Order: sequence, then C-alpha cells, then structure tokens
Amino acid sequence: MLGERIPLRRVKTMRKTLSGKNMLNDVLMEHPYRLPQISFRGSNLTIHPLRDIRDTFYVGNITIGTPPQEFQVVFDTGSAVLWVPSVFCNSSTCSTHVRFRHLESSTFRPTNKTFWINYGAGRIEGVVVRDTVRIGDLVSTDQPFGLSMAEYGLEGRRFDGILGLNYPRLLYCRPLPIFDKLKNQGAISEPVFAFYLSKDKQKGSVVMFGGVDHRYYKGELNWVPLVRVGDWTIHVDRITMKREVIACSDGCRALVDTGSSHIQGPGRLVDNIQKLIGAKPQGSKHYVSCSVVNTLPSIIFTIKGINYPVPAQAYILKDSRGHCYTAFREKRVRIPTECWVLGNVFLRLYFSVFDRGNDRIGLAPAL
Repeated sequence: MLGERIPLRRVKTMRKTLSGKNMLNDVLMEHPYRLPQISFRGSNLTIHPLRDIRDTFYVGNITIGTPPQEFQVVFDTGSAVLWVPSVFCNSSTCSTHVRFRHLESSTFRPTNKTFWINYGAGRIEGVVVRDTVRIGDLVSTDQPFGLSMAEYGLEGRRFDGILGLNYPRLLYCRPLPIFDKLKNQGAISEPVFAFYLSKDKQKGSVVMFGGVDHRYYKGELNWVPLVRVGDWTIHVDRITMKREVIACSDGCRALVDTGSSHIQGPGRLVDNIQKLIGAKPQGSKHYVSCSVVNTLPSIIFTIKGINYPVPAQAYILKDSRGHCYTAFREKRVRIPTECWVLGNVFLRLYFSVFDRGNDRIGLAPAL
C-alpha cells in the first residue's frame, strides 16, 4: 500500500556546524535551499529530494499559509504539536530561523488560546492559531498549530519548528495534531505513517503517510501493541549483550521516538553499558577508541520475543574531530518504572510503522 511519501534530511546542531550565529546567517543567505517537488499522482506519492548536513535530526519541509511560507521541521513521534516561530518572537533562537509572517497569509485565523511545551533541552511558549498547512501534496485547511513567542534553552537547533506525530493531548489545550486533522478530513487513505531513516547520509530518508512502501524493508513487519493508547510506548522483554541481560531484566517500556537522536535509559543502567564497552566520560559524552569499534559487541533489544540487535557500528558515532563516542544517554525525565527511548540510532536499523488505527508499531530490518 502506497501513501504520501515525504523526504527527510539528516542535520547536525547549529553549534556543531558553525561556531558563530553571524557565520551561520552568512552561509544560509549565500546558499538558500528550496525543495523541488516531484509528484506521482496515480500512486498518491510525493517525493522530495534530500539534503544532508549530517548527524542528529531528520527534517523535512512543510509550508504554512496562503501564499505558502516554507519551514524546515522535525517530524517527531515524541510530541504532539506542530509549531514554528512567530515573527513576534524576540528570543535569540528565533532570530536565526524562518518566522511565520501571519499578516502575509490570507487564510490565517487567530484564536484566544495559548500553549507551552517542555522539551528535554528547553521550553517554548506561544499562541495557538489556524492556517493552511501542506506536507507535500497533503493539505490540512484551517489547521490549528502553535506560534512560539518565547523560546528557552533551544540554542543551536538546526530546524525552524517541530511537527508532532504523537497522540493528541487535548486536555492541555494543545492544538489538534495535523495527522489527526488529515485523518478526520479523509485526506489519508489509512491512519498510519512510517519512517525510513537511511544509513546513507546523503539521501533516501522519508516519512510516508497513509500507507507503507514495502520496498524500504526486508522480511515481514513485526507488530508490537502499545503499552497504553496515548503515546508510542512499547514493551521490551529484555536488553542483552553477549547473551547476558544488562537491562530490562523483568521487562520494561520504551518510547519509539523519531525526535531523539540517541538511545536513552536510566542513568545507572546506561552507566553500566558504558563501562561494559569501555567508554570513558569526557564532557557530556562517553568516548571509545575508534580502533576498537569493530570488536565491540551488539546491544540486543528483545521485543515481543524478537531480537533487534544494535551493532557497535550503529551505536558508536563520530564527533566533529573524528573521535568516537557512544550513542547511549541518561534519560533526563525521572519516572518510577524502567523506561527507555529508542531514537534514531535504533530507527536507522529498523523501518518503523506507526499504526493509529490499531494502536501498534510495526518494525522490520531496514534496507
């Protein structure tokens, strides 16, 4: 089954890319980027070419307003709100990004609602508004979304905003997610979306809406029910290394999160993994010698009886100096039960399908 297919780009943080905001602005002005669009109407498929800036996040372009204004956003299964910066946002982070000019859109509508979101790295506050949002050929008219008026702790990000794909959080006056709006409008044929995050840094990553393109994975999709309806959290049987259980001994939970770069878990368990692979702390990262990467063991996540190995070549990354560090991080949010976050390090290995119709996630080895 084929649906709408949207390309993503893998980017690194602004801080890592250029050391000064003025340098970044000069580069962006000198090398503006516009996505050409190729549509195959018969198959309801839209493909955007990819641009790679390497490292952590996968981003794609959407447009908002009439005439359309283009934004680069993270397609994030860990949050539920679409937001972009407002032209009235005076935070230093807003000044380096595209801001929505509401007075230039003939389809813009204000509301009397406000919103706020806490992320692991910071917080945004703003107002809820409505306008036409386009993701490729998908069009959501009168779509509620957030305009950030103030941003805290989000310095260095290389995207304009975030497009949340989690379940709606209506109790907190959050705007209805665009996926739900598209589903309610009948704009997508099936209530599913899927991610293919290419191992090739230059091209290939896509998010697809309304169906699954089977050419992106091998074998059969293994379906995992959600722990609870409301977010993309699944049950993990155990986490092993060299056949020894190193975490999740009694089973645990894991959020499948396209908005997270790493694999996160409880501090003491992550520290244990770092010690087992001989990683040494240096600043905020744990480093290993690049010469030992091929000798390090795989970390295996067993989910619904099926093993999902993450080899060292996937969980060891290189920094800007060419030094090797691990992709394991301590989960910042403290909760009483053992919980992990399976971010892009895991999802580059496994094609993922998010099935809202049946409240489940499908996983299969990515091609």
